[in-house]
Amino acid sequence: MASGDQPTVGISTTMDKATNVVYQQQHVSRAKRGQVLGQRGGFRGCTIWFTGLSGAGKTTLSFALEDFLISQGIPTYSLDGDNIRHGLNSNLGFSPTDREENIRRVSEVAKLFADGGIVCLTSFISPFKKDRDTARKIHEADGLHFFECYVNTSLQVCEERDPKGLYRKARRGEIKGFTGIDQRYEAPESPELTLRAGELSIDECVQQVVEMLQKQGIIPESATIQIKELFVECSKADAARAEASLLPSLAISDVDLQWVQVLAEGWATPLAGFMREKEFLQSQHFGCLLDGGIVNQSIPVVLAVCTADKERLEGCPAFALTHGGRNVAIMRTPEFYEHRKEERCCRQFGTCNLGHPYVKMVFESGDWLCGGDIEVLDRIFWNDGLDKYRLTPKELRLKFQELNADAVFAFQLRNPIHNGHALLIHDTKRRLVERGYRNPVLLLHPLGGWTKDDDVALPWRIRQHQALMDEKVLDPNSTVMAIFPSPMMYAGPTEVQWHAKARMATGANFYIVGRDPAGMPHPDTKADLFNPTHGAKVLTMAPGLTQLEIVPFRVAAYNKVTRSMDFYDPEKPENYMFISGTKMRSLARAGETPPEGFMSPLAWKVMVDYYQSLSS
Repeated sequence: MASGDQPTVGISTTMDKATNVVYQQQHVSRAKRGQVLGQRGGFRGCTIWFTGLSGAGKTTLSFALEDFLISQGIPTYSLDGDNIRHGLNSNLGFSPTDREENIRRVSEVAKLFADGGIVCLTSFISPFKKDRDTARKIHEADGLHFFECYVNTSLQVCEERDPKGLYRKARRGEIKGFTGIDQRYEAPESPELTLRAGELSIDECVQQVVEMLQKQGIIPESATIQIKELFVECSKADAARAEASLLPSLAISDVDLQWVQVLAEGWATPLAGFMREKEFLQSQHFGCLLDGGIVNQSIPVVLAVCTADKERLEGCPAFALTHGGRNVAIMRTPEFYEHRKEERCCRQFGTCNLGHPYVKMVFESGDWLCGGDIEVLDRIFWNDGLDKYRLTPKELRLKFQELNADAVFAFQLRNPIHNGHALLIHDTKRRLVERGYRNPVLLLHPLGGWTKDDDVALPWRIRQHQALMDEKVLDPNSTVMAIFPSPMMYAGPTEVQWHAKARMATGANFYIVGRDPAGMPHPDTKADLFNPTHGAKVLTMAPGLTQLEIVPFRVAAYNKVTRSMDFYDPEKPENYMFISGTKMRSLARAGETPPEGFMSPLAWKVMVDYYQSLSS
């Protein structure tokens, strides 16, 4: 219930007014608070007052808006009618006098939140215009923004929703003075915003509020950019292709093209192209982009060029990027700067050992980095039979909307899935349902860019994942499998932040992180290059990832008693057996069957076929 001021038996109160009190002016200015509060500088304190009938959607909308603004680094707090009456206003009933006092107290509390630089959201029926006007005056007298938002949901829709059966009780006469039934509701005459929550989705209503706040200068434009695609507009595509054919050109590699795809589809939002030196330095030294607020970008997205190409293209206002003899993009206002390879690798990987495959690629690349905005001429396809799985962030958002997902939990992997992974996925979904989510959806998101030679090839991984859905080990009705186009860098905790940040573009709000994510053995010692636990720990602390809640990977092992994968119980170690990747590969190469319950039969057959194909 969103009301908090629905009628029951009233408890009138009489209070003496305080005397001999003098208001004390605070020493810290609002501007100063704005500098240190949240991840985006600037004072943003205001109150958004949601008013409407019981069941109109005020609380649902308020909580959804709070979630969005917090995810964008903007401090926000929701004051809900029911919650307030459990504490601050627990001594008030529903008589006219108590209702007036309820709204007065809430108005004063909201003003304090707003004065503290917080966007305060209130969701109260607040049926009387006089009380809402008082709330406005309390704010405006102190120079604070107050936005009245009328959640205009029809009485019919509210009665159909009626989650607590209060309308039915009011219709039967069991509740007297119920707003909308036998108690009038005075609709706002000129609210700052009217929200048709009975006709529009919650997301659509949230976006209307966000747009209003943006126009009023409360939140910056950068906070509303969810996905920044870099494709040329359809109406300008022919002209751009014609221009590209006349420009000087730079041939790029397969891995470079994968990064072009990452940029074009918006995975690296808000980047407008390959990093310029300023962005590169921010990424290398702070792990973030800092202009317009803190945006996590732990790995550099850069284009290396040789000296000859640098000398040939320097001074050109634009040039074409080509792959396989085809123009794929135009880079504008290019900027060339030194590619300090050893420093880059030591910062990104913690090593410059050439036995590390991506480090080796860096050292073999050009001595200069070229940054600049890019305009991508066409969507990038690889024509390998897997393009149907390469869904963009925008397409994934639409997919989740079609599935009516109210939570999306992402699972990134570059290896086959065994039943231990499935156990974690099911456990995550169970916990989300227990928290009140009705339809959590899994984003099964295997990495699809370059990987080292001994990793399982992408087509076989996709076949193995599909087999799990065919056998219902993973629920095909609540699982979306798609390919993440990024190359793999094996940069450990530094890279796992990138994997998490990129999934934010899809709208995912939970992220499963496993043991040693993005890790690999040391090229010389063969010990773990990175501490296997640090990836999960770093994600819980990383700046700019507030939209995501991290789901730690619980250790799973084969339970010899139950003959299934199970969460490891350290008090009964004798019951468990750990099946390593090396053991799994040796079984598959030999065509042998693993212990029952380790992996579904169809999925295991894919693994056997893959490893035996390598032998042949």
